[in-house]
Amino acid sequence: QVELVESGGGLVQAGGSLRLSCAASGRTFSSYAMGWFRQAPGKEREFVTTINWSGSSTYYADSVKGRFTISRDNDKNTVYLQMNSLKPEDTAVYYCAAKKASGATRYTRRDEYDYWGQGTRITVSS
Repeated sequence: QVELVESGGGLVQAGGSLRLSCAASGRTFSSYAMGWFRQAPGKEREFVTTINWSGSSTYYADSVKGRFTISRDNDKNTVYLQMNSLKPEDTAVYYCAAKKASGATRYTRRDEYDYWGQGTRITVSS
């Protein structure tokens, strides 16, 4: 069992930046691939980015590539999402997710993840 708690959401102007954090419980954080998803009003939850167990490999949705950066600190049991050059279309609830590593290098589907945080809301004003 893994518990995930997101923080760092809020209201920002277009072009601004936010840094989200996801703190994980347990002593086996480094065994999990981590991901960020987001869900805008009236839309399905969509993939944003993922990072492998060691932090050596990352993958991004085209919509955020070049603007968002995922990273992790296994000693702190925390994964981060640095969001720069924010756009109004980035407005959504952002969810942190954990997947027990099983060989695949990229996890982009919701049903691939085993644990989810409660979400943190990001609103980007225009």
